Amino acid sequence: MSDRPRSALIGAAFLMATSAIGPGFLTQTAVFTEKLGASFGFAILASIVIDLVAQLTIWRVIAASGRRAGPVAEAVLPGLGTALTVLVVLGGLAFNVGNVAGAGLGLEVVAGIPVTIGAVLSAALAIGLFVVKEAGRAMDRFSIWLGFVLIALTLTVALASNPPIGEAIVRTVLPTQIDVLSVVTIVGGTVGGYITFAGAHRLIDAGITGAAAVPQVTRSAATAIGVASLMRIILFLAVLGVVAQGVALDPANPPASVFRAATGDLGYRLFGIVMWSAAITSVVGAAYTSVSFLRSLHPALERQWPRVVIAFIALSTGVFVLIGRPVKTLLLVGALNGLILPLGLAAMLAASQRPEIVGGYRHPRWLTGLGLAVALVMTAAGGYVLVRDLPAFLR
Repeated sequence: MSDRPRSALIGAAFLMATSAIGPGFLTQTAVFTEKLGASFGFAILASIVIDLVAQLTIWRVIAASGRRAGPVAEAVLPGLGTALTVLVVLGGLAFNVGNVAGAGLGLEVVAGIPVTIGAVLSAALAIGLFVVKEAGRAMDRFSIWLGFVLIALTLTVALASNPPIGEAIVRTVLPTQIDVLSVVTIVGGTVGGYITFAGAHRLIDAGITGAAAVPQVTRSAATAIGVASLMRIILFLAVLGVVAQGVALDPANPPASVFRAATGDLGYRLFGIVMWSAAITSVVGAAYTSVSFLRSLHPALERQWPRVVIAFIALSTGVFVLIGRPVKTLLLVGALNGLILPLGLAAMLAASQRPEIVGGYRHPRWLTGLGLAVALVMTAAGGYVLVRDLPAFLR
């Protein structure tokens, strides 16, 4: 394999993994670990299993078909691709407003820069990746390097917090309490929305397609899941070590208080770097993947896709700067992300049974069965989120 396809495979893995590790992920992990203690390990284990099933299915089917998720879904059922595109783009925009805000918060912690200015500067850096001629390769390298930064800094805090690893292992398998909401939240934040398609679409752009490429694609997907899962576990242990000592987390910024409690003021600065790294990679991932769905709608969007990505990042930043936080409409659209995973997964499972879409590729029966189970479970979970959030939106 040449260096370029290998780089694209690794880049796709880190694009997906770093997209999954955003500001919301940091906050959710801190909040639920404080609430559930070592038993939150069960929710993380459940999210990893669901992630594995969903990602392996979606990456393999998209690669075998040689088309992005939108056209594949459209081939399964007319109108389905358009519906999936609308959900991904709107959900990606809603999440990206939060990602831009998170980047601004990170720079405020590190350098004392006002959040709004930090958000604008971060967005400008993200835009710079898509100005260069080799935008795809620049994005690959950016995701890989910051992925390593995220893991290394969080591991430093985890080691300093001295977590009860034995108890964490036991309670991951035998939890004293199971919080369904925590499972739904962590799955939606790390597998839902645009995240599921980020790496697979990057491989399409790199030309790694066809049934013959499925083994390579599978290894890339496994790498992505491994990186994201490693970060989840390390952050969980870091928080667990702090709360096990009886430290109460700051409700205004739970993950920041974890870093500060473990390693003092230096830890607080480290949190700023971690927050910024998590946010800026998610800005890139959300914009790139959302626009990758739009590219299939018109040849002009395909030709000018870097400019469309730039416009998407600029729009996300403008919404944050002008409004300060996502409005109710964006919050409701964000809740729709809970429906994107089962819809997209169901479409890919249907496509896997259609030779005219995937050619000679044969999807494993065990993966089909598990995929159907995940789609059903997440459909129920997404429905629950909508029922919970819709009344608040209408008030």
